[in-house]
Amino acid sequence: MQRALARLRRVTGLPVAFGGLVEPGHRHMRISELSGTSTQALRALAVTAGNGLGGRAVALARPCAVTDYSVSRVISHEYDVPVAAEGLRSVVAVPVVVARRVRGVLYGALRSAQPLGDRTIGAAVEAARDVEQALVVRDRARELLATARPEPVGAGRPGDGAWEQVREAHAALRVLAPRIMDPELRGALLDACGLLAAERPEGEAALAPRELDVLACVASGASNAVAAERLGLRPETVKGYLRSAMRRLGAHSRVEAVVAARRAGLLP
Repeated sequence: MQRALARLRRVTGLPVAFGGLVEPGHRHMRISELSGTSTQALRALAVTAGNGLGGRAVALARPCAVTDYSVSRVISHEYDVPVAAEGLRSVVAVPVVVARRVRGVLYGALRSAQPLGDRTIGAAVEAARDVEQALVVRDRARELLATARPEPVGAGRPGDGAWEQVREAHAALRVLAPRIMDPELRGALLDACGLLAAERPEGEAALAPRELDVLACVASGASNAVAAERLGLRPETVKGYLRSAMRRLGAHSRVEAVVAARRAGLLP
């Protein structure tokens, strides 16, 4: 959210941007992130769907803008006091929508009453898209964390079918982790990878993070080209990491490298 707000201000020149996410199980969105504000009047403000400009954007699931907030006739005025305290006049609100559900709102604002053009509103929409993509990645990561640990069978080891699910989840988590900007969630993903693989961070067979990412993709059956696409790398770069991993593991083929990594506890 903070990166999206910074981008919005940089691209448009708007002096103020702020936003927040819809709280799970509630009909309101709480403003949690501020950029360029001169007061704390908007912080933690709970905006109910349908109320004010942001609430209107939530209810309609589309961008909404006003040229002069305090006198606009198209919105209700429950939040006039904090908006006036910040000195905001011209405001745009863009919903963050994931899977047809509004998950948050981004605002951009001027302290003067003048129309916000299509370029400004378009930039606000693009910033909201960035947040949407980040939420999609985060949701997928949490799904994998929740499902990546099947119930053990027998002596504590998953059955064959469940073990393949563990391996697939491990590979997916390795792919997702570098895309997670939230350090706490990224750390949780990498911790889960270690638990799934009984990973050994030190020792003769230790691999660099990107080498392990590539090898996890290869172990799941991905070609170099597919691994490159998943990891956002060039195919030549993937080949380089794979060769390096093979050298560290003393392997002479992709299959040998995967087997050696599993024996070393680097892959499930």
